[in-house]
Amino acid sequence: MNEKIEFGQRLRTAMAQAGYPLRPVVLEREFNTRYWGRSVTLQAARRWLRGEAIPAQDKVQVLAEWLKIEPEVLRFGEAVRLSVQEQRKRWDDGVGYLEREAFDAFLQLPAPQRKVVREVILTFAKVHCGAAPGEGPAPDDAP
Repeated sequence: MNEKIEFGQRLRTAMAQAGYPLRPVVLEREFNTRYWGRSVTLQAARRWLRGEAIPAQDKVQVLAEWLKIEPEVLRFGEAVRLSVQEQRKRWDDGVGYLEREAFDAFLQLPAPQRKVVREVILTFAKVHCGAAPGEGPAPDDAP
């Protein structure tokens, strides 16, 4: 499905759950009373609701605050947020102190040196796992 259409569906759902009628005039009025930038037109509000356009991020933030929904969920959907949370959990659970120390040192290197280190790590991973990085078994925690 088209991301504009999906955004429009999420916006309509959020408005309905917040108790607002699904009318562009309501969206325009409520948005413009909260937004400090240039007001949106009735046509813009209609396009958002119909899934014909996606507002800029600053406008998504205002819509999300008004409708009491997380901005990333309004913009991208619940599945994307859950995917990001899973990735974060994987990093939090799988990375210990020594790895974090190495990551911090890596991030302090100049870009050309980081490129060399990255290539070395990816080569070791490919040889060790016999697969592309990220596809093989997790490395042991032992040094």
